[in-house]
Amino acid sequence: MNDLDQLYQQVILDHAKTRTGSPLQQPGQGHRHGESHQHNPICGDQIKVRVELGEDGGLQTISWEGEGCSISMASASVLTELATGLSRDEFMERLGLFREMMRSRGTATPDEEALEDAAAFVGVSKFPARVKCAMLSWVAAEAALLAANGQ
Repeated sequence: MNDLDQLYQQVILDHAKTRTGSPLQQPGQGHRHGESHQHNPICGDQIKVRVELGEDGGLQTISWEGEGCSISMASASVLTELATGLSRDEFMERLGLFREMMRSRGTATPDEEALEDAAAFVGVSKFPARVKCAMLSWVAAEAALLAANGQ
């Protein structure tokens, strides 16, 4: 394992332990919000993500609760750190980059500037059975954002 792989593995382990954004927070009075529950039937991972929108429609708060493997829990933590404060368009751009990386089967070079710690999941993309684990919270956040916008 090279140094970069070790660094990425450590990022995932650290986020699995610290779990930024957990537990699920109650939305502020009168704030638009949405939530989504996602389940991976293959391994049993479950997550509920709640997004609260600011007056400008951006992702003011992201919180979550879940149970599952270290990859899915770390991914939710990384998502929370990365996406909190982003506009809807910025979030959708990051989601697209993450999705593209996860579909690459390890061949993509992640945009570390845009993805920050989420770039650590490039190694996970080599294992198709684990991609859904990493994507679970991102899919939930996308669905929660759509729900918050009445879509």
